[in-house]
Amino acid sequence: MGHGVAMKAVLSLFPGGSTMTMSALGEPCVLLKLGEIVLKGKNRELFERRLIANIRHALEGTVDLKTDVRKRHGVIAIFLPEGTTVEQAEAVAQRVAEVPGLVWIHRAWRVAKDPEAVLKAGLELVGESEEAKRGARFAVRSRRRDKRFPLRSNELDRMVGGAINDEYGLPVDLRNPELTLHIEVDRDEVFVFTGGIPGQGGLPVGSSGRALVLMSGGIDSPVAAYRMMRRGLHVDFLHFSGIPFTTSESIYKAYALVRKLDRFQGRSRLWVVPFGKAQQSIRTSGQDRLAVIAQRRLMLKTAEEVAHRIKAAALVTGDALGQVSSQTLTNITAQDNAVDLPILRPLVGWDKTEIMAEARRIGTLEISELPDEDCCSLLAPKRAETRAKIEDLKQIERRLDAEELCVQLADSIQEYTL
Repeated sequence: MGHGVAMKAVLSLFPGGSTMTMSALGEPCVLLKLGEIVLKGKNRELFERRLIANIRHALEGTVDLKTDVRKRHGVIAIFLPEGTTVEQAEAVAQRVAEVPGLVWIHRAWRVAKDPEAVLKAGLELVGESEEAKRGARFAVRSRRRDKRFPLRSNELDRMVGGAINDEYGLPVDLRNPELTLHIEVDRDEVFVFTGGIPGQGGLPVGSSGRALVLMSGGIDSPVAAYRMMRRGLHVDFLHFSGIPFTTSESIYKAYALVRKLDRFQGRSRLWVVPFGKAQQSIRTSGQDRLAVIAQRRLMLKTAEEVAHRIKAAALVTGDALGQVSSQTLTNITAQDNAVDLPILRPLVGWDKTEIMAEARRIGTLEISELPDEDCCSLLAPKRAETRAKIEDLKQIERRLDAEELCVQLADSIQEYTL
């Protein structure tokens, strides 16, 4: 029996429709490809365990489907129940695509480790694709992680590719195909799939520790938070409100930003400090040009106190070198001097165009551009100091009793849970 006749016989047994049936394609699943985790050597298993826990948490309560997350040789597979619809499988894929640590997400099928089963699955999967219906150029890419499989990768490519060419008359293009059928032979099964969506890359959230982000309502700090999540940090957020001299608009905005970012890590917490009266004290200190840097140092001191209480090991800001007067190299050095904790600045070498592009990509730009009463607007001197001297700033802090003030501010924080 030829490949075409055999395929028609197989397809006649299984009705069509939007349900992902168990036909020649076997069991529906989502195949997840790891990024730099594979380079972690003996520590790789720790990173994989963290990543799998993050995937399971992301799927809880967001996908109305019972999923089974399992580690395979070099990949992670999410197996889906029989009767899963295309829309449900796509929802699972889209949700896990937001989990840092993954580089590619594929809606795939799990088939038996048998050449004939792989052949039938490949024929059916290609035949159902829109690319095949318009006569697209195709290629077959096989990967044999289990060397016990009877066919080598190039032999599997030729067998399945030849059958596709015979069945559908599609032209082969190994250099620049419009449709690529992937076949991956693993230890316990074979995965077949076409296409995929890119993941976030980076490391699993929580694998690098915990940090506290100074979250304004602007464009920069949400992007900085996201970049640190991608490097494995689980972050909490600290927002300084101008209350009682401003409204609660900035709090609502910070809350919306944290909700948007929470999809990358889960379990986010927002802390809000009523900072207006402290700003008023700085304003009356008589050092107008130093007011912005003095305020930044007090914010950092307060953030350090909060970080100690929640066991965060670093602070994160959205500073970019030279972007505004408070972010000159001299002023950044003066801010670092205020605290003992490390201050991470993932955007320090970015320009505004790059930051805005990243904010647009992760979905925070639209929220950041909403108007609000930023607490920083309370201290806006006509001419800010670009080369602040640390000793001058310490004199201001002695007059304010900054060490005691930052403890009082930390005592006044309110937690906003998502």
